[in-house]
Amino acid sequence: MYIQQDELKDGQIEQLIQAHLEEMKKHSPPESIHALPLDDLKKQDVTVWSARDGEVLLGCGAIKELSSEHGELKSMRTAAAHMRKGVAKHLLTHLLQEAKRRGYKRVSLETGAIAFFEPARRLYESFGFRYCPPFGSYQEDPNSLFMTKEL
Repeated sequence: MYIQQDELKDGQIEQLIQAHLEEMKKHSPPESIHALPLDDLKKQDVTVWSARDGEVLLGCGAIKELSSEHGELKSMRTAAAHMRKGVAKHLLTHLLQEAKRRGYKRVSLETGAIAFFEPARRLYESFGFRYCPPFGSYQEDPNSLFMTKEL
């Protein structure tokens, strides 16, 4: 497995992002879906990385720069065929290393509050993320939980 910055130009990454958005629609009301569509992932303040095995896309993750000291994790997604194989752990490790390299003092994220999102929350907790109030432009939402990690 290797991780590289992704230009979001191949069909595999487009399909994975679309699958991510569709999954969010199944488990969250529209006003509580904060996953970024492909066009927003291409904006200047967002960088996306993909995990691959040869030409096969295993997963992706992104950092959105909120300030020179604060980044937000976005679009953490493992391809269905590669779940439970450590892809998310490798991506999260890479994203946190990149956040440190950029000089961020903190990395935060929003995730769902229902049981479906429990595996993601456990992963973030295992990396030292702690629950926090909404950050950036987020508002309190019974369907969302917010987490942060000091670097």
